Amino acid sequence: MSSCKKTLLIALGVTMSAFYSLAPIAFAQEGPCAADAKKFCKDMQPGGGRIAQCMKQHEAELSQACKDHHKMMKADMDKVHQACKGDAEKLCKDVKPGGGRVAHCLKEQQQQVSPGCKNTMQEAKSKREETKKK
Repeated sequence: MSSCKKTLLIALGVTMSAFYSLAPIAFAQEGPCAADAKKFCKDMQPGGGRIAQCMKQHEAELSQACKDHHKMMKADMDKVHQACKGDAEKLCKDVKPGGGRVAHCLKEQQQQVSPGCKNTMQEAKSKREETKKK
């Protein structure tokens, strides 16, 4: 695999892993998406991205509050991706992207993660936790 292609895969892995690690299924069970998750995905067994997939299938039908929450989280994940891309390339270069492996690697290496990455992930996490309280 070429170096450029591997870098792109790592970047994608960071974005997706960060999304799934910072937005666990709890986001659908609490906060602005709880009612939508119960309405559209009540028979789904959590795990393997099934609830996220279900919510995506019903994207057009979601409440405005849930849509706004999703938009906010996507913007946060874009920030995390930019802030942590270099860390993922440096600290997790041998980790296969997908399934939260890159995010797990970054968590294991948190002592070596750059302050910018660490701060951006913490800000996104704090924002998500604050949203769940509303």
